[in-house]
Amino acid sequence: MDLGHSNWQKAYFVPSKADANVVAFRKWLKKYAGGQFDWGTKVNGSLQPTRPREQLLDRYWSHVVHCSSCSGAYKGFNALKISLQVFSVASVAIIAATKPGMISVAARNTLATATILCFVGSKWLSHFIYKNFHFHDYNHAFK
Repeated sequence: MDLGHSNWQKAYFVPSKADANVVAFRKWLKKYAGGQFDWGTKVNGSLQPTRPREQLLDRYWSHVVHCSSCSGAYKGFNALKISLQVFSVASVAIIAATKPGMISVAARNTLATATILCFVGSKWLSHFIYKNFHFHDYNHAFK
């Protein structure tokens, strides 16, 4: 930006054949438009501040809300997550409310194991929903 629109060759290095269209466009822009666009207003050349990555790469509002398949899957996964959480809480309440002699030790241990598995499953599902339907950070250097 400091070099100005007429010295773009000094600011950018475009060595490959794939950049030929960019060079041709810049030459055309210099010949017919003075090297820059006339937007109809005075533009000072400064850019707006960059939004946070969570907002730039948001999947929910840019796609899931508008796609019937994705919104149906989103609702289904959320219902499953809530069901697992309700089962976990209800199982803890049942275990706490039962007296030691009412159910066998094996049944109590099975219920406790199911409670833990449902709780862990709901946490994993919550992470899965967030990563696939809301925001998943992408770094090109690691892919």
